[in-house]
Amino acid sequence: MAEAETKSIDNASIRMIEKAAKDGVNTAFDRAEAMKPCPIGMVGSCCKNCGMGPCRVPLPKGGTETPEEKKKRRGICGATAETIAARNFIRMIAGGAAAHSDHARGVAELFLAAARGKAPGYEIKDEQKLLQLALDWGVEIGDRNNQEIAIDVGETALAEFGKQEGELLFLKRAPLKRQELWRNLGVAPRGIDREVVEIMHRTHMGVDQDYRSLLKQGVRAALADGWGGSMIATELQDILFGTPVPILGKVNLGVLSRDEVNIIIHGHDPLLSEMIVVAAQDPQMIELAKSKGAKGINLAGMCCTANEILMRHGIPLAGNFLQQELALVTGAIEAMVVDIQCIMQSLPDIAQCYHTKIITTSPKARIPDAIHIEFDEHNAMESAKAIVKTAIENFPNRGKNIDIPEEQSDLVAGFSHETINYLLGGIYRASYRPLNDNIINGRIRGVAGVVGCNNPRVKHDDVHIAMVKELIKNDVLVLQTGCSAMACAKLGLLTPEAAAKYAGEGLASVCEAVGIPPVLHMGACVDNSRILMAATAMVKDGGLGDDLSDLPVAGAAPEWMSEKAIAIGQYFVGSGVFTVFGVTWPTLGSEEVTKLLFEDFETMYGGMWAFEPDPLKAAHLMIDHIDQKRKALGIDKARERVLYNMEMRREL
Repeated sequence: MAEAETKSIDNASIRMIEKAAKDGVNTAFDRAEAMKPCPIGMVGSCCKNCGMGPCRVPLPKGGTETPEEKKKRRGICGATAETIAARNFIRMIAGGAAAHSDHARGVAELFLAAARGKAPGYEIKDEQKLLQLALDWGVEIGDRNNQEIAIDVGETALAEFGKQEGELLFLKRAPLKRQELWRNLGVAPRGIDREVVEIMHRTHMGVDQDYRSLLKQGVRAALADGWGGSMIATELQDILFGTPVPILGKVNLGVLSRDEVNIIIHGHDPLLSEMIVVAAQDPQMIELAKSKGAKGINLAGMCCTANEILMRHGIPLAGNFLQQELALVTGAIEAMVVDIQCIMQSLPDIAQCYHTKIITTSPKARIPDAIHIEFDEHNAMESAKAIVKTAIENFPNRGKNIDIPEEQSDLVAGFSHETINYLLGGIYRASYRPLNDNIINGRIRGVAGVVGCNNPRVKHDDVHIAMVKELIKNDVLVLQTGCSAMACAKLGLLTPEAAAKYAGEGLASVCEAVGIPPVLHMGACVDNSRILMAATAMVKDGGLGDDLSDLPVAGAAPEWMSEKAIAIGQYFVGSGVFTVFGVTWPTLGSEEVTKLLFEDFETMYGGMWAFEPDPLKAAHLMIDHIDQKRKALGIDKARERVLYNMEMRREL
């Protein structure tokens, strides 16, 4: 095995990679080293959408070809490299949008069940947000009670998935100019499910064969995710579980306990994890743990379920995507409870090397050799207690091969759109105006959303850290979600003290005045819709243009790996945001498709894609874009502060 230091910059992960090697455990880091990516599929030049293939249409070795040669470079059905690359790309969008939106559907179903009194244990925790959403959607408030309002909101939310005509309701939240652009281009989403299904139809053999048309539908489906499914999930989760506010937490494998029952909650759906948090605090469960020789019960999160329970309950983060196997290697986990998305099938195999039980909970996400305890939202507490009890009873089976790294870092999480609004302006003057003013005066250069996954094709966490440090050093405020936020949290970038240590002078001065970190944790990957809302608030507060594409902002997913990341990136591009991805890019097999995404999209949507694996170069692509937007707004030069006398005031 290659040196562990080449695989991660996180000391806790390095230590567990080394232990895994000693224990004979095969991890994603080993598999990535042994299995090289297919060079044809990696750039989108392989089609397997029918039984005549798979058909491979790679670029010639020299990279150039005559028109006659290009005509011959086709699949059996005649599909060109452009058609194949575009089909593959928007199928990734469909997969990502479906994942986020099916998550949202589950939340909406539970929300409606809770409103109808059919989901004991769940209740409305943010009444103000419920009423605001009702106003946004035209639900009558009057003298009706919260239950009646919530039922209508839940029914309206569920209707968004199967809607066949009109537009998604949340599109009205976007700036008016952006709404008009979407309508003029024909990409305003109708229903969430409809746009995903239409991608699958269009990409079937022999249907849509124009890459421009295919990519247009990709934009429409991605917008149905960002301004539909993801936004619905975030809003309803906030109403049910509480809108996040800043909270102190800890991150990394050092949060595991040597003398308590360790339960890791892993995945992306907070519906069950909210109940497990309550069940683990039940006095009967704690007494049961003590009867088995433990001092108590220790919960920790993994991936985006971790972000959900961190920002609402302060439950510590055990780590991000590439640490899920390494957590098992500590030998100290009694149970890893998984729900949906980003869960490795290798977990039960690794768990057999120790004593850990892998417990699946969703009927949509079963794993061979795992225990299945299905979550029933109508008897949520019963399901949660059964899971916690299973973990407790496994504590006596803990062996001696235990090694818990000491590394853990402080972080501040929970910067929802509403919280940022309050922190900047207070209760009575809640506004993004102070942010806009500091961008206009140059203290803050711009804003960047740096989000996304881990990918074992690059050094774990390294690309996230390098990019974010370069951005804040150049006075760019960074907003984060998902595994990217965890990477930066481990280095301490998500604490207010990080501003003085890592940020440029202007950004540091603003962070110190407001009392915030230079890197703001905004939640799980489904919560990227919060970033859309923050950007929209910047437009509406004035001074920075009248559309999202006018703002000095940029986005990035430097270690992306999932289809969800492509869907997220596309809905930001379709909303007018310049977006950079690292690691690899799935359309490089077609110059025409790549040009459309990397150049022509800017003319059409005001936002475009870019690909740059080097995190520092990628950061400066973002900074250069921000500077271009500042220049277009006329705020690129420092303005001298002038003390007005009476004559000047009269003239003004």
